[in-house]
Amino acid sequence: MSTERQSKAPMRSIVSYVRRSEKLSDRLAKAWARYSSRYLLDLGQAEGSLTVDEDLRCDAAMVRSVWGRDAPLIVEIGSGQGENVVASAREHPDRNYLALEVYQPGLAHTMLMAGKSDLDNLRLAQVNAPDLLARMDPGLIKEVWTFFPDPWPKMKHHKRRLVQPALADDLAACLEPGGLWRIATDIEDYALHVHEVMDENPRFRNLGNLPVSLPTQHVGKGTADQAKSLPHAMFMESERFDGRIVTNFERKGIQAARIIHDLTYQVLAD
Repeated sequence: MSTERQSKAPMRSIVSYVRRSEKLSDRLAKAWARYSSRYLLDLGQAEGSLTVDEDLRCDAAMVRSVWGRDAPLIVEIGSGQGENVVASAREHPDRNYLALEVYQPGLAHTMLMAGKSDLDNLRLAQVNAPDLLARMDPGLIKEVWTFFPDPWPKMKHHKRRLVQPALADDLAACLEPGGLWRIATDIEDYALHVHEVMDENPRFRNLGNLPVSLPTQHVGKGTADQAKSLPHAMFMESERFDGRIVTNFERKGIQAARIIHDLTYQVLAD
């Protein structure tokens, strides 16, 4: 990776997580000890920090150095336990994968699964994803995945949701022309939030072909039951992305009768 100093304005930071105590089980601690040197990227961070060095730049030379080749790069923001990214990396050895996650147990579990499959095309980073994506060179990424991000259900916390105009601007730059941002959520209000951020963004095209009725006003924790009585409008969403496996998290949402919203946005050429 390159850390050449560049003169630029201070970068915007989206913080959509809360730091919490993270104790690894014996199994995950062993996985971390065994596999972190193979899979975890060193981004020059201070110990315990999720913010990368302000001079760091991620470019094509860094990708070739880390993965040992040029290949389409798929980035998952908030990879959780790693089920999706590991399954896809197994199925598509011709692609490079980067899993971004803040929580150590999830990263350790991802390493464990990757190590058992001896995957060479997957790397992980414990980082605040928007900080890293803001430092990526133009056109570096083919697809970005954001599956079931934290919904921040309280109205006063909606501003902390990951999908924000600032992140969309950064992704419009670091995705290749025609590249995709795939988003999935089982929270109706988050789907509305995504539409508000993305549908009128001139750098992206909504590829959805399924009409979905959503409330046109936001609800929060404690008021979600009011959504049905609010005015509704039709929005376009996508068929289920067949590259996303059904995780335990998604299965719980389905069992709770929540509707899964798939949204796909394609970055336009300048």
